[in-house]
Amino acid sequence: MRVDSLRSASGPTISWRAIECWGAGISLFLQAGAFLPLILADADGTLSESAKSMLRLPCFPIYAFTIVILIRNFPQFLTALRRNLIVPLILVLPFLSTLWSIAPPTTLRRAIGLLFCVLLSYVLAIRFTPRQLLFLLFVTLGTCILLSVVISVVSPALASMPDGAMRGVFIHKNVLGWYAALMILVATAVLIDGTLGLRRIAFILLAAGLICLASSGSMTAIIATSVAYCLIGFYTLLQRSGSIGRVVIVLLFVQLSIGILISLHEFLVPALEALGKDATLTGRVPLWKLVDREISDRWLLGYGYQAFWTVANPEATRMWLKMGWAAPHAHNGYRDILLSFGIMGMIPFALMVPHAIRQGAMLHCHDTQYGWLWLNVFTIMILVMNLTESIFFVQNDAIFILFTAGIIMFSLYAPVVSISHSPPWQAPSRGLASGLPIS
Repeated sequence: MRVDSLRSASGPTISWRAIECWGAGISLFLQAGAFLPLILADADGTLSESAKSMLRLPCFPIYAFTIVILIRNFPQFLTALRRNLIVPLILVLPFLSTLWSIAPPTTLRRAIGLLFCVLLSYVLAIRFTPRQLLFLLFVTLGTCILLSVVISVVSPALASMPDGAMRGVFIHKNVLGWYAALMILVATAVLIDGTLGLRRIAFILLAAGLICLASSGSMTAIIATSVAYCLIGFYTLLQRSGSIGRVVIVLLFVQLSIGILISLHEFLVPALEALGKDATLTGRVPLWKLVDREISDRWLLGYGYQAFWTVANPEATRMWLKMGWAAPHAHNGYRDILLSFGIMGMIPFALMVPHAIRQGAMLHCHDTQYGWLWLNVFTIMILVMNLTESIFFVQNDAIFILFTAGIIMFSLYAPVVSISHSPPWQAPSRGLASGLPIS
């Protein structure tokens, strides 16, 4: 007989569903890097090796929670693996790359961390519907953003960067900007959805997200937020159109996107110079030129998973000396994939993402039961953010965990999409009016 609750000595019942919900929420909060890194950071915002070691400690309860939930739902886990074989294939790459990595111990250690992060993505995908995950993020991100606003009022020095930009409860203003952008998307999705009954709170969190976004000054987050609202309009039109209309809308959207990318490539730097802005995108443009040379040297297999940006790598050291600052990554997720895995890693990733986008759009159009809009927008939003930041394949990072969970969820639901019936492996829907069962 399956045991669905834990009983304490005094008799109250704690359901496994409550453990799943609280565990997932706390795991995402910790993986978001809120509060703890800020407390442990030095005065200049850097983390010492001892601080980094301390930050690894909260990961172990998350790993334990992940393993327990997957063991309890092993058949569903196997189903998720079978329905998208590219995800486990890509997950094997970091371990394989230890064979040619320039820093095998670093690659192996970080590959293990990435493994548990992706396993947490599977937990989110198989135990939550898109709307339930939306509510979970609404609470988790809402807590982070509200705390950021509060701490900026109570302790402005702690909540600000040396240049005066707001960082809230995060270690850097850009990280605050990323999560503020996600909060804006989540709050907007809650307002559009209407079934969660949290409109007043959603307006408050939307306002808080806008304050944090503007105060952080993160251009990546601002652009991603603008893209998110354009995508909301696109997916709304897509759902309301007929089959022929959808084809026309998709073709127009693709052509418009290509035109914008070409325009940015040709005119962005001259426009920034004309406006008196930093035409190097805060040092990214010269960094990308140097990175592209290193990619061309090992274009087939790369340098090994996250092995390039280490002090043991002389190429990275020379690059840092040329630029005058120690870049922690390429500030471009696609370039970092090539640095880690070369073309052999980029090919499966390039196959996986368009397939996931197509599945997500299909689910949004044909299965309105679960609320797919926000997850579709979120997926493309992260693709845009990685044009100037590196989020792909980052271990112990909530954004990449959610990105992977979305891809897994698309492939899990797509073969069994239904308007009137839930898939047999889906979690029960009883509980709060929000749709996220906690008892």
